[in-house]
Amino acid sequence: MTKRPNIIIINPDEMRWNTMGHMGNPAASTPRLDSFAENDAVSFENAYCQNPVCVPSRCSFLTGLYPHVHGYRTMHYLMHEGSDTLFAELRAAGYKVWMNTRNDFIAGNVPGLMATQFDEINIPERPLIAGNHEIIEGFPYSHYIGVIDEVKTDINDTLAACERIRRQKPADDPLCLFIGWMNPHVPYVTDQEHYDRINPDLIEERVHFKDTQGKSEMIRKLREFADLGAFTEEQWKEVQRVYLAQCSYVDDMFGMIVDALKDAGIYDDSLIVFLSDHGDFAGDFGLPEKAQNSFEDILTKVPLLIKPPKGEKVMPGKTQSLAELVDFYATVMDYAGVTPTHDQFGISLRPVIENTQTIIRDYAFSEGGRRPCEKQADEYHKYGDAGPSKTSDYWAKMNAEADDRAHAKGTMITDGRYKYILRLGGGDEFYDLEKDPREMINRIDCEEYKSIILELKMKMLEWYQETCDAVPRGFDSRFLTKESLTPAE
Repeated sequence: MTKRPNIIIINPDEMRWNTMGHMGNPAASTPRLDSFAENDAVSFENAYCQNPVCVPSRCSFLTGLYPHVHGYRTMHYLMHEGSDTLFAELRAAGYKVWMNTRNDFIAGNVPGLMATQFDEINIPERPLIAGNHEIIEGFPYSHYIGVIDEVKTDINDTLAACERIRRQKPADDPLCLFIGWMNPHVPYVTDQEHYDRINPDLIEERVHFKDTQGKSEMIRKLREFADLGAFTEEQWKEVQRVYLAQCSYVDDMFGMIVDALKDAGIYDDSLIVFLSDHGDFAGDFGLPEKAQNSFEDILTKVPLLIKPPKGEKVMPGKTQSLAELVDFYATVMDYAGVTPTHDQFGISLRPVIENTQTIIRDYAFSEGGRRPCEKQADEYHKYGDAGPSKTSDYWAKMNAEADDRAHAKGTMITDGRYKYILRLGGGDEFYDLEKDPREMINRIDCEEYKSIILELKMKMLEWYQETCDAVPRGFDSRFLTKESLTPAE
């Protein structure tokens, strides 16, 4: 049997797909990722996450299951015993699995559970930022800090990952290394070096809410509670600049990982995947961060770059082929030569990697939000009579998500040209992405699009019918026996 490839998975948090130079952003500073895409990897222009917040997204792309299938739809309910994940399956197939402590998918409160997924877990001292820095005065819910002397977020984890890579020998059991970074997640904070890399004159003008029509109730509630109307245009430009600087910091750390792989002599033989879990408003619509049931491309389209191991066919460069992050799971399992132990809905991206003109999906989907009865299902909404504390940076978001209509469960479908969003409340949306790529004008009631909207509704129904459940594998007895009635010792 051919030796399985090492698998290197790099997962920044909250990085938009259009924060990289090769995706056409003139203000971006991502030379290592750009070179990677040009020479060695395929970069997907239309890769969609399955949920626009951290935990549900990761629970999906690490299982190949949609949020509506496995029920992991909140920020505070993670995978427990019995959940078949990519890491457990690779480990059972002989991989040595390493991760840092940026988890957000396995329940850390269950004793012994992490040991079923990983052989090594790096737990360094990880200060978020150096010193005692606060959100800009007067705007506590902007998440904006700005430029500081030194940012330490993620660097210790990256150094530990590099050290583990350099210990890997070609004859060793194959390595699966997963490194999850906080950057470019809020707060918006960077150091002078990375800030100076971003030319503010090249930053695209943000989307102004006043120029939009028919946006969701969630966006309206977030704006109401965040109360950033007095935030100046110069301040929003600073948010954009700092966010792009954080992405440049990510690029540097990506380069460190690549250099370590080359130093160890295992770069060529490794499958390398760079992907984010979701995006960030970063000032668009007058908002920071993200929302669980808002599905603009800036939140749902993410970087996805894949380099196959040596000997596998690849056509480096960009592809417009639609992909979903559940496809990440199927792709890794394909290149690893491991058969999934559970039914899943991802499609291997190997055909697209071999020929970037290949189409494997006609539609991509994303979902989020909750039913009204689920308000207490997420710790985010356990406020008590007094409500959330106003001292929390997330007070505005918590209040918006406490509103049943604003936080209503929703699902998005897109074919790359059109996008339709169905919600249980808070307003449906439809966008013609060719005429309105920044999703400013909701055309849900436009007569000219009625037939297209109906077609997308039917495709969404077919998708739900196809993916509404996954039957457990194995067989159980329908009849009782004496042994089944005997209490276990």
